[in-house]
Amino acid sequence: MITVVELRPVGDDPAVLRAAYGCFPSGVTAVCALVDGVPAGLAASSFTSVSMSPPLVSVCVQHTSTTWPRLRDLGRLGVSVLGEGHDALARQIASRTGDRFAGVAWESGPGGAVFLGGAAAWLDCTVERQVPAGDHDIVLLRVHTLRADPDVAPLVFHGSRFRQLAAPPLRDAA
Repeated sequence: MITVVELRPVGDDPAVLRAAYGCFPSGVTAVCALVDGVPAGLAASSFTSVSMSPPLVSVCVQHTSTTWPRLRDLGRLGVSVLGEGHDALARQIASRTGDRFAGVAWESGPGGAVFLGGAAAWLDCTVERQVPAGDHDIVLLRVHTLRADPDVAPLVFHGSRFRQLAAPPLRDAA
């Protein structure tokens, strides 16, 4: 017997769509650079690897971002893959008010990319292409140099909140 799944129409309520998208866990990144010698950046949970050759990654940036217009034309952008202890940092970098870098450990690269301390990976990138997609732009970034620390557990965004990866329970050897 075949059953037909009953699905809801997408409708006009963005909360319904956001809840469905939130079922997919993702890592959290910060895209940062020096603007006139001062760090600027935004948080992005829509990061994904795209290509090995050439090395490309992507992030999605909402059209209402006031930070992206300040970053997109810079020579280099730093992408920091945030670690599991970075949930407060992610909120601070995503904040619409205040100093996003107050008390934040960061370093800059030779081209002005900014990297956040304690991240699982740092990618030094340039904007390869920007593709309009609904209320966001898909930003394709070319990776030029990087540093990765696979021992740093990633920060995970799932169900509209930050989570951590859990190690499986140890099995009893007996």
